[in-house]
Order: sequence, then structure tokens, then C-alpha cells
Amino acid sequence: MILVIGDIIVDEFVWGDVSRISPEAPVPVVEVERIDRRLGGSANVVQNLYALKEPAAMIGVVGNDEPGKWIRHNLEQMHTDVSGIITKLDGRPTGVKTRVIARHQQVVRYDHEWKQPISPETRTKLEQAVLSLLPEAQAVILSDYGKGVLSPDFIAWLIVHMQGKTIAIDPKPEHTAAYAHATVITPNLHEASAMAGMAAINEDGHVEDIARRLHGTLDLQLVLITRSEKGMTLYDGSTCHHIPTAARDVFDVTGAGDTVIAVFTACLARGDAPLVAAQHANRAAGVVVGKVGTATASWDEILGH
Repeated sequence: MILVIGDIIVDEFVWGDVSRISPEAPVPVVEVERIDRRLGGSANVVQNLYALKEPAAMIGVVGNDEPGKWIRHNLEQMHTDVSGIITKLDGRPTGVKTRVIARHQQVVRYDHEWKQPISPETRTKLEQAVLSLLPEAQAVILSDYGKGVLSPDFIAWLIVHMQGKTIAIDPKPEHTAAYAHATVITPNLHEASAMAGMAAINEDGHVEDIARRLHGTLDLQLVLITRSEKGMTLYDGSTCHHIPTAARDVFDVTGAGDTVIAVFTACLARGDAPLVAAQHANRAAGVVVGKVGTATASWDEILGH
């Protein structure tokens, strides 16, 4: 089982068409055809693990509202252990990101969320859930979207209590110091450069320097940097491996980072070498960016069966 801890979000998509400009302002008028929802944030990591047939448990916070109930129901439908999801009764809403898409192009996104840190009482409940579920976990994913669940001191507490497990982190630059002593971080190039205090130059030599700096500064085992059209770079402490992109068509990068960390961690948990794990994660990313909206990749799609 893989334990996923982080910010739970609903990804909502409003699909439609545009044929005219509004007479009220120079903006397109979207004629809505349908609306759908998908699990987002750390819940999308769980959804990606489910696509890989990898058992998972979710730890996080939702609001006492309809989107929170929807999330819990959908995770339960995927046989996810939801005992670590805390429902807040203080007015904190479940995070919802709504994207308006017309003719396969995102027109606008609007977010309904609460970014304030969780209360000490809520953190205590999350810690209790972690300690209860940790003995069954082969690996742990911290999915940090900067929405208040993973504060720096909570991250540090988690890493201390998870030593001996594979600890993979999808990071936020503002929490960089807290990620020390994890197994691996999986930032994109922009995040990695900010974390290292270096320019975001997408050239192999420069990315190698960023990876080495992060590896040494944070005492990590691995650094996996996603580089958009240039694929990924994996640094294992001695060698930088540059992995060319597997994407043929890029329609939407929404949630691709969730796919990368889910596949990479699942591979490490089953004993794959880091380079093999990164190659599988790279192929999975190539699959999901070719789909519109938050998506997942199955093993058949990853392996090309």
C-alpha cells in the first residue's frame, strides 16, 4: 500500500464552444455543453495509483460540503482507505478548481479554496492517522499543493516518522528546507530552479547543476526534474540521466506531475531501479498530456501494449 498525504482538490471542467464575443466586455461567450468533475491534487495521485492497480490510503482534509462528500465517495469507489481524511466543520471549504474549456483550449480557471494552515487540532488528527496507517505502507507520497495541509513543520515531522520508507515529494519551493532527508523530490524545472536559487534554463548542463545542488543541500537519495518538451532528468547521487520526452501530442498538462510521482513511486515500491522507474514515469507523462483534463495512465498504455 502507498500512503498519500496532501492537499485534496476537486478538478471541475466546464466544456463548451465559443462562437461570439460578449457585447458587455471583450471576452468570449462560452456556450456550456457539459460539466464534469475529476479528483485533483493529492486525490489525483491516488487516482493514478488506482489506474496502476496499486492499493492506496489517503490522508488530508475536506470541507463539510458537497464536494467533500463527492471526493470521499469517489475514493471509496476505488477501494481507497479514507480513514485518514478529516472533514472540517469550521467553514473551510473543499478546494475546487474550475476550468472553462472551449474547443480544447482553456479559456479561464477560477479557484474556490482556503489556503490558511490547518489548525493544531486537525494536525493532531492527521498525525494519528499517519501513525495508524504507516505500518502497512511500502512508500509514502507527500503531494504539496501549498493549500495549508503540509506546513514545513508537519512535513519535517512526517519525514522523521517515515524513515525506512520510500518518501517521495511533489514539492512547493516555499517549503524547500522542510524536504531534507526525503528519498526523492519530483519538481518541474521552474520549481527546481526556485528551490535551488538558480535560473530556470532548460539546458542539460544547467539542469544537472540544479539537481546536484538540491541533492546535496537536502540530503536526498534521488532528484527527478520534469522538463516539459525536453523530458526528465534523474540524478541518483553519481550520474545524471537525461530521458527524452515520450509525448507525441500535448493537449493538456493538468495533473501530469501527479502521474509522474505516482508511477515513479509505485515502481520504486516494487523494487525497480530508479532509472527504470523514471523511464516508466516519463512514458506515463507522455500518455496523460495527450489527453484533455486531469488524466491517468494504465500499465498497458505505459508499456505500449
